[in-house]
Amino acid sequence: MKTIKTDDFRITSKINIKDLPTTVDIQSNKKELKAALRDVSKDLAEIQNAMYAYGKYSVLFCIQGMDTAGKDSLIREVFKEFNVRGIVAHSFKKPTDLELKHDYLWRHYIALPARGKFGIFNRTHYENVLVTRVHPNYLMYENMPGIDSVEDVNDAFWDRRFEEINAFEKHIADNGTIIFKFFLNLSKDEQKNRLLRRLNRPDKQWKFSSDDLKERKLWDKYQMCYEEVLNRSSKVHAPWFNIPADDKPAARYIVAKILYDTLKQYADIKEPELPAKEKANIGLYKQELENEN
Repeated sequence: MKTIKTDDFRITSKINIKDLPTTVDIQSNKKELKAALRDVSKDLAEIQNAMYAYGKYSVLFCIQGMDTAGKDSLIREVFKEFNVRGIVAHSFKKPTDLELKHDYLWRHYIALPARGKFGIFNRTHYENVLVTRVHPNYLMYENMPGIDSVEDVNDAFWDRRFEEINAFEKHIADNGTIIFKFFLNLSKDEQKNRLLRRLNRPDKQWKFSSDDLKERKLWDKYQMCYEEVLNRSSKVHAPWFNIPADDKPAARYIVAKILYDTLKQYADIKEPELPAKEKANIGLYKQELENEN
């Protein structure tokens, strides 16, 4: 199997999204990838257990991608070895009435993981510069001062949103949240194949919506918006990773390996030791339990 290097997937300079790969050859078959993913997921779970006990860091796992990119199944497979107490997942869809009464980042702030936990954002705060940019009429529901029509949504508005999102991530990173942002980069041809598979399989048809085809017609506009997201918000403290997503097993393994290789560098994520007094009396505690009637 080809060695996965985190830096090969990290966005560190200005990119043209058409130049980013949607496939990668890691010289392994599906069986080997499944076994490798299982092993690295177990290693990740051990780090998570130590992080939970240590209680100083949290991890924010953000995942974005076009429809059918494989977000749900990737989350399921990468985190299947985790203890449920240490992980919380959120799937951000259309804002609720309550959420619309707050600023657009509020629902993301209140969903952030506590120290010691992994938080998963399946679709993220970046929907606010992706979907709303493709469909600016959605912004009218936010009832913002100075935004009375779509014509009021100009370049300065989007510049401010990017500044706010970058500031949000810098703030939480400075306070102990380790941020990962994964863009599942799916080709248009592969999306077509996956949509057809959904339609051809009765057990998968429930996943299909006619809106999928409407959004597919806006593919180029979404790609333009994703390109700007990657270029304007990949930071040292909150990097974006381009994950070739045409091959689901490969994408899952790459994401898990990036997580593991990054987190294992945190030498201070370790299980805390018992206080000296408690540690000195371990023999007595064991003896007390063993002598119980």
